[in-house]
Amino acid sequence: MQYIDPHIHMISRVTDDYHRMAQCGCVAISEPAFWAGFDRGSAEGFRDYFHHLVEVEPKRAALFGIRHFSWLCINAKEAENVSLSRDVIAMIPEFLQRPNVLGIGEIGLNKNTKNEATIFQEHMDLAAKTDELILIHTPHLEDKYKGTRMIVDMLKNDTRVKPHRVCIDHVEEHTVKLALDNGFWCGMTLYPTTKCTPARAVDIIEMVGTEKIMANSAGDWGKSDPLAVPELILEMRRRGHPETAIQKVVFENPLEFFRQSARWQEPFALLNFSK
Repeated sequence: MQYIDPHIHMISRVTDDYHRMAQCGCVAISEPAFWAGFDRGSAEGFRDYFHHLVEVEPKRAALFGIRHFSWLCINAKEAENVSLSRDVIAMIPEFLQRPNVLGIGEIGLNKNTKNEATIFQEHMDLAAKTDELILIHTPHLEDKYKGTRMIVDMLKNDTRVKPHRVCIDHVEEHTVKLALDNGFWCGMTLYPTTKCTPARAVDIIEMVGTEKIMANSAGDWGKSDPLAVPELILEMRRRGHPETAIQKVVFENPLEFFRQSARWQEPFALLNFSK
């Protein structure tokens, strides 16, 4: 089955991961800007990072028939540094119109601080200027519900925001309805420690259905699995979900959301199939 991984950090993965993902049916990925494992000291560090996202990774992915897309921002953890964040936000328009950039993300909250909220809203100002898609990071563990509630309130209070153009990521059992009931898309992250296991993600699907929901691996520097989405496929099959429902979650839903971006390009496999 073909699938799309809507959130994975391939800068932190080896080339063999691209190979294994392609073997399992991955045809496209999107890579949000994120924390590098350390706080960067200047905006120039982000400039190099953005160059890597828009130039290097698309070429690596294409070697295995995978389309690579990216999102740009300064992540919520480093957003505590307001001065650095504003320098990075000022730089983003230089890269925003590159052909593989889907929008602004992953923006959000980490510890639910005032500074994080300020930079979140300044990212929203940037996104509103050209009506960009937005990918949202919600906090980990005990801060998740409070942070998700704060994010939803900020989004709902901004009249420029179009909920169908926003994906709230890392939802869990206690936050998924906050996203869906307010008209947003949502993503379940299949991450072994601080997010969802494939089994929990299927529990969530059985609770809320398959509309406006997708699954991702968020594979990064830490303990994570770049084949987590195929693991979800296997778990849904094990529980007897029809192939149409599985395909909707892992392929059709991310495709529908991403196609809203003017810079989306169809996966190579779809183009070849249509010829």
